Amino acid sequence: MNKQYIVTGIGTDVGKTVVSAILSEALKATYWKPIQAGDLDNSDSIKVNRWTTNNVTVLEERFRLNSPMSPHAAAAIDGIEIQMNDIQKPEVAGNFILEGAGGIMVPINQKGDTYLDVFETLNLPVIIVSKNYLGSINHTLMTIELIQSRGIEIKGIIFSGASNETSESIILSKTKIKCLARIPEASEVDAKFIQEQAKLIALD
Repeated sequence: MNKQYIVTGIGTDVGKTVVSAILSEALKATYWKPIQAGDLDNSDSIKVNRWTTNNVTVLEERFRLNSPMSPHAAAAIDGIEIQMNDIQKPEVAGNFILEGAGGIMVPINQKGDTYLDVFETLNLPVIIVSKNYLGSINHTLMTIELIQSRGIEIKGIIFSGASNETSESIILSKTKIKCLARIPEASEVDAKFIQEQAKLIALD
């Protein structure tokens, strides 16, 4: 059975793209980030393509926005209005990883549709990336509660960066969500690191 997941984070810069690359490599999956806002010369799709082997297929983004900001604002600057039905799962035969942007309540348009709305429509299990920092327990628990409130399946949590057993244990014990992996802090994220970590990931 194909393994197809959405990767989302508890906020910005928590390691979603690194985790998405690792999962894509581990699953020999097709990777897709529907919306890229800013950094178009070194987008997340470009990074994933650089870090992974030929086992991974990287699809072109649906929207490539010029400004590094929330998609609803970046799209407005570019004269684009992103609609919910613009983001539909591609016809992918095998394993599939879709990466969101920022957190689940990031708006994609001026109407206020969010990534959470998109995820509900796509109806794929979600993997949450959490990084330990002051406030991360709160952000992680709120993310989980909001996702569950929509009836969306949570496959598990992946913790990235330096470990904090106190924070991680309370999150896991309170939510009963499975920890899928812990991705350590890397002095440099490169193809070697991604492929080493991919060998350690096991998704049942």
